[in-house]
Formats: sequence, structure tokens, C-alpha cells
Amino acid sequence: MSSVGKKGSAIFSGFRALGLYSNHLPHVVRFHKKHREFYVVTAVGQCFHTYNVKKLGIVAVSNALPEDIACLAADRMLVYAGHGKVISAFAKNTEVVHTYEGHQADVHLLLPFGDHLISVDKDNAVIIWDVESEDVYLQISFDRSTFEVGAVMHPSTYLNKILFGSSQGSLQLWNVKSNKLLFTFPGWGSAVTVLQQTPAVDVVGVGLASGQIVIHNIKFNETLMKFQQDWGPITALSFRTDGHSVMAAGSPVGHIGLWDLEDKKLIGQMRDTHTTAIAGLTFLHGEPLLLTNGADNAIRVWIFDVAGGEGRLLRFRMGHSAPPTMIKHYDQSGQNILSASQDRSLQSFSTVHERFNKSLGHGSFTKKKAKKKGVTYDTAKLPPITAFASETARQGDWDGIVACHQGFVLTTTWNYRKGSMGAHRLEPERFNKNRALNVHATAVDITSCGNFAVIALSSGHIDVYNMQSGLHRGQYGQDRAHSGPVRGVSVDALNQLMVSAGADGLLKVWKFKSKELLNTHSLQASPSSTLLHRDSGMLAVAVDDFTISIFDMEMKRVVRHFSGQRGQINDMTFSPDGRWLITASMDCTIRTWDLPSGSLVDCFLVDTAAVSISFSPTGNVLASAHVDSLGIYLWSNTTLCSLVSLRPLPADYEPTVVMLPGTCPSKDDEEEVSEPESSEMDEYVSPAQLDEQLVTLSLLPDSRWKNLLNLDIIKKRNKPKEPPKVPKAAPFFIPTVPGLVPQFALPDKSSEEQSKVFNFGVLAQKSNFYLQLEEALDSNLYEAAVRHLKELGPSAVDTELRSLAPDMGGNVCVMQSFLRMISSMLKQKQDFDLAQAYLALFLKLHLRLIAEQPVLMQETENVLELLERTWTSIQTLLNQNMCLLSYIKSALL
Repeated sequence: MSSVGKKGSAIFSGFRALGLYSNHLPHVVRFHKKHREFYVVTAVGQCFHTYNVKKLGIVAVSNALPEDIACLAADRMLVYAGHGKVISAFAKNTEVVHTYEGHQADVHLLLPFGDHLISVDKDNAVIIWDVESEDVYLQISFDRSTFEVGAVMHPSTYLNKILFGSSQGSLQLWNVKSNKLLFTFPGWGSAVTVLQQTPAVDVVGVGLASGQIVIHNIKFNETLMKFQQDWGPITALSFRTDGHSVMAAGSPVGHIGLWDLEDKKLIGQMRDTHTTAIAGLTFLHGEPLLLTNGADNAIRVWIFDVAGGEGRLLRFRMGHSAPPTMIKHYDQSGQNILSASQDRSLQSFSTVHERFNKSLGHGSFTKKKAKKKGVTYDTAKLPPITAFASETARQGDWDGIVACHQGFVLTTTWNYRKGSMGAHRLEPERFNKNRALNVHATAVDITSCGNFAVIALSSGHIDVYNMQSGLHRGQYGQDRAHSGPVRGVSVDALNQLMVSAGADGLLKVWKFKSKELLNTHSLQASPSSTLLHRDSGMLAVAVDDFTISIFDMEMKRVVRHFSGQRGQINDMTFSPDGRWLITASMDCTIRTWDLPSGSLVDCFLVDTAAVSISFSPTGNVLASAHVDSLGIYLWSNTTLCSLVSLRPLPADYEPTVVMLPGTCPSKDDEEEVSEPESSEMDEYVSPAQLDEQLVTLSLLPDSRWKNLLNLDIIKKRNKPKEPPKVPKAAPFFIPTVPGLVPQFALPDKSSEEQSKVFNFGVLAQKSNFYLQLEEALDSNLYEAAVRHLKELGPSAVDTELRSLAPDMGGNVCVMQSFLRMISSMLKQKQDFDLAQAYLALFLKLHLRLIAEQPVLMQETENVLELLERTWTSIQTLLNQNMCLLSYIKSALL
């Protein structure tokens, strides 16, 4: 297996999840003394989130656990999470610092108790742990047939006392230090579901499965008051501590009852606070705020700012309460993702911050009636959205989203800016007389200008509507466009062509305006969906035989065919440049196909199949929604920030499973990360020359060689008018050697005592370049000399070439060696521009001397022959490229 397979995906890496806020576990409230702020902790699958109550902004996400969290608890320092038979303690809301192992069954109840932690498992075993040492302090066993622990609490001010409630209805008070049962309360004939301390000492609130709430004094074993709720078992209890004696009780149907403890009566009902059972509710200490969460993936804060009234929704965080059916990036910024769900709602999730999330609500036949009745009691609520299309061009003027609903011929419009359902219900008149027909909308598209919506039906009809007025603007085909259900419709970027795919196995291209049929193409099987990349004109068609065909709208033919998937293709998305097609199928794979090469370049497995995917218009993120998962998962595109070598995957390639963002990596993955990668994915290093037939230029800047011939003119022009003046108090600088690469000048210790006699031998010193040319006469290796010249600036190059002449300390042999160096550069066809510049300067400086020396004339003739041959090669290559370019231009025109 290649190194790509070992690490999962070469292109995408898990980033984070959106839209996950709460599950069925009750939340935990913490107070930070230093910050003077309340925090709420909610469990989400294998990790938990921490939010500040002030703005419900996410503060921390814990490291993931190997299993889903089954229970949560917290004290001043740590957060405890039970998963399976193990309990983990987290510090700073993120890292596991303690692990408690010893239960023989799954843990389902936790209670921090000073320096100890009490845990209860499904086998009715109670273990008391020492938090720091992780040792078992005490173990209590109850007879499951007579006392099955269902709730546990510590009564306030009761030293070392713990109160247990059972599913048989009785309560037991234990001293955990002496391991003694102090008292047994007979109960009230119903299972205890909740135990909650009241603001009064010795008084406990007991919630029962019968819906009864008992306020009981455990010191005198006296029941003070009883209340009865008719909404099923009590799921949560909380008491106000801000001066009002009010108790809130949660129910399995999402209602909250408010009870006045002084008047002993019901003072309010908060109905439908959640669409599922109330998992947890907490009155913040000393504040008129009620915090609730539920399995509907929502956290809500309610404020009681009216005396004796019900709570008013202050702030909330809400995701989908049922798995998404389709997701799609909304605008070109790539920061908003539209998501339709099985809970019948349409929501927008922001990738920047949760405060930019918005819910567009539920679809309804009659919007005005639904507004009066309320969403919960709306009998005309539309079923879930199966497909939708959006366009931002005219979103400020009218609706920009069109949606199809499951089993309905009616399509609805939505307004993103208003965050609500739009003004129009698009329904063809042809079915008004016979509504019993089983016809429904199957696919939809909006033109890039935002003016028209094209809607396809299961009857084979395709209709066009105006988005501003909602009026019908025609249909495709005289009777109907296809003989079976239409599986996909797409309009090109210029509103010239419309392409449709039907279950009859035909792909038809129509003129958008005149509705004239231009082309019909037969597919090898019935298509399931289509996707058009408007910029490139490439149409991806997913076929029922699990293959994909790429249809070119310009050429009117299939140009690519991809196969290899082992399940139905659920969704497809193009990369912004149209180079990649990413597909998600029921075989739990997410594959990336490279259109130019026509090959599969990336493939990885996920635990649950992706039902919908969407590539960001900016190309940085891939979003995916999965079966039975409420969240939207983001995968970052690693090719934007690192060099990734993509190669076609072999036919027998077996992908590996990649965990969804936020889940715990397996131990195998961790070990594989530390292994050295295969040489297949090594970084590509370009050779010095691709082909010996080509001519290569140097990579040096023009300033290093282009002005060599005009150097004397430049020096004359740049000559200072006045000699430089030495500043009066010059700062201290370490002396440097002049050159392109700065070097410090080392002090010459031998010349400490300056001699008055001038040493003429200094002028006769030979430079490094001179010595390299002398050595190359025998070895015929000029690479070092060329490399040395490349490092010099124009003035230094000029000085070196001047010093080659005999009157400047050089000789004819070294000049001959220089010409041979030019010949070697021309033979290798490398640094062609440098060879020309150095030769031109050499001829300008020493032309008269060359003419007088037969040896140099012979070398010059050799150089001339090589120059003519190289120039002929360059002209041939240029002519070939110009001809090819002219041919391509004429073919395009």
C-alpha cells in the first residue's frame, strides 16, 4: 500500500464540526471565581463543549474519548465524564488528567463529593474514588431487586452523607465515611428520577416517574408539599435563588412547569421549550436566568424579567434536531453553509463564528396561519427538503433560494436575508384538477442572474418560473421533457443552455430561452443526479450503475468516465477551478477524481456514509453531512498550505478509515504517523535541465548581466559630483568586504605596523577566478569558474575580465581558457544568457588583442560555430511553438 493509503487522505484532513451543541445528557454548570462568570458544559458524542453563559460563545472543546460520553459531572477544578466502564477527569476543559477504572458495567451516574468522586454503574455497584490518587476509597453494593440506584445527591451541610434514590421508589441515606446506612425513606410508590437540593437546608426536591414532585424534609422525614405534572416523568428540577421561591420541573415532552413554593400552586407553563425531553435545567445562582438543554441539539437561556411571569428566551444555540439531508455553500465567501434537515427546517451555519448562524425556519402551506398558531401547532407544515438551489445575485431584491419537499409537487422559495420562508409557492397548474396523482418535484436550479428557477418533476415535466413574480414562464418539450422522472436540471452560466437528465437514460440539451431541443445523448444507465460546474461547462452525471460520466456542454459529448464505486452515489461537488470532482457514496468512501488526467487521486473511508458534500468556493474547506449525524463536518484542503504530490491510485487500492473531525484517532493511526513516509510522496526536485535538446537560461536577475556592456556609461553617469564627506562623529561599524554576499573584513595581523615602502607584489596577486581558469586548462572542467562568476556583481565581473589581459597581469593562455569556458556553456546549453553577456564583454575589452593572437582566433572560431548551431536550434523551437499557438487560436475562433 502506498503512503497515501497509510495516512488516509492525501488532500483532506479533519478540521472541526459545526452545528453540534447538546445531546440527551443533562448539562453541567460551573462558576469561575476569578472570571466571575458562569460556564455550561454539554456532552456531544465523544467530547464535551464548554460555553460561557454570558454570550453562549464556545470556550473549549475537550479532547475526544474512545467512546460516547454516558454521564457528566463537574466540581471546582475538574470535569468528569463516564464512557463505558471508565471515568475520565478533565482539567482546563480539554485534557484528561485522571482515569478511574474498576467498574464491571457501564457507568451511568456521577457525583463529585469533596476530594472524592461517587460513581454508579448499570450493575448497581457504587464506587467512591479518591480523586487525586485514583484509588477506590469505598465500594457499596445494593441488591438490584430491592434497591436499584436511579438518582444520587449530597444533602447540603450533611457531613459525609449521601442520599440515594431507587427505581423501586425508596430512598436511603448513607454515611460514606463509616460505610453505614443511616435511614431508609419508604418513598411514594413511584421510581425516583431526580434528586435536587432546595435552597432550604434539610429539604430535598424529589422527582418521580409518576410526574409527582415531592418537597421532603429529610431531617424530620416529613413531606412539606406535593405537586403533580401531567406530562410524564420528571426529568429535571431546579430552584430559583434570587429571592423568588419558584421551582422549575422538566418533562419528556419539552414542557417546563413553574411552581410557586410559597403559595403551593402552578404559576406558569413554558411549553415547547425543546422539541424533545428536557435533559437538564438550572437556575443560575442569584440570577433570574434559567438554562436548559435537550436532545434536540439546543441550549437555551431564559430570563425571568417579569414578576410572576414565564421565562422569555434570551439567547440560544441551536442545530438540527434530525440528520441533514442536503448541504451547500451559500455565497462566494465560503463562510455560510445552507443545510436542510429531516426536522423540516432550513438553517445556515457560519464557519467563522456561531453568532452568525441563522435558522430560516420550517416550510408551511399557509405562512400567515402558521404565524398565528405557532410553528408547533402548524398542521400545514411541509415535509423535509430533499433538494434546493441558491443564488446571491438578486438576494437583496427577492427570494434567492428554491427548495423541493419530499413527496410534494409544490416547491417553495426562501429569503436568506430575512431568514424566513419566501413569498412564493411554485406549483404547476396542470395538476390542479387531479391532485391525487403521485407527482413530486425532483430537482431544481436557479439561473446565475437570479431571475429564473427551473423545476423538474417526477412526471417528466420541466417548468420555468420567474423568481420575482412567481409566475410560470414556460416548459420544456411540447408535452413533457422526459418519458420518466427527471433526475437533474442545470442552467449554464450565460442562460443560453439548459441540460436535463431523466430516468429514461437520456441527457438532453435545450436552448434556455426558446425551449428548443438541441442535442440528445444516451447514457449507459439511468442517471441518479447531475451537477454542473458553470465556469468550465462540465456536467457530472451520477449513474445508477455507480459510475460517473462527465459531459462537456461545449462539445456536446461525454469526455470522462469514472468507475470503481461500490454503492449509490449520494452527492457530488466540484472544486472551484473545476479540476477535481469529489463524490460521496453509500460504500462510505469520499473520492476525489482529477478531470484533466481522468484518474482517481484520493480516496478515504468514513464510519458512516456521507449523504451530502459541498466544496467551499474559496477551495479551503470541504463540508460533509453523514447518516444519523446531526453535525456538519469540515475537512481542510491541505494542498493550499503544503506541497502534496498526487498520483493516480491503483485499481486494487484499499482506502483506510478516517475519523470524523473531533473524534479520537485510533492507536494504529498514531503509530503510522511516526513511521517514515514512502519515497513515493517525496518532494519533487526539478533537474537543472529537462532535456538536452532544450536551451536553459540562468535564474539570475537581469541586473547581474544585462548592463555589462554599458557599465562604463553607468559609472560615468553615477559618478559623484563631490567627494564623500566623512561625518564628524561616525558610529561604529564592523568593516565589511564589498560584494553581493556581505562578509566581515578580518583584521590582517601581519600588517599591524604599516610599512612606508609600497609593496608592488600585491598588484601581481591572482584572483580565484584566474586560478580556476588556469586549472581548467588541464582538467577541462569549468563548472567552478562559471559558479564563481555567477556570484559576482557587474563591476566585479568587469574587473575579472579586464585582469585576463597580459598588460593587466594576465596571459594569453588564461584568455584561451575563458573562451573554452564559453564553449562549454554553449555545449551544455545552460546559462545561455550569461554566456552571451560574458562573451560580449570579453570581445569588447580584448577584441584587438584577440585579432593579433592566432590561438585566440582559433578558439573564437570554435565559439562562433557553437553559437550559430545554438541559435539555429532556438529559432527552430520558437517557430514550432509559434505555429502550434497559431493553430490552437484558429481552432478556437
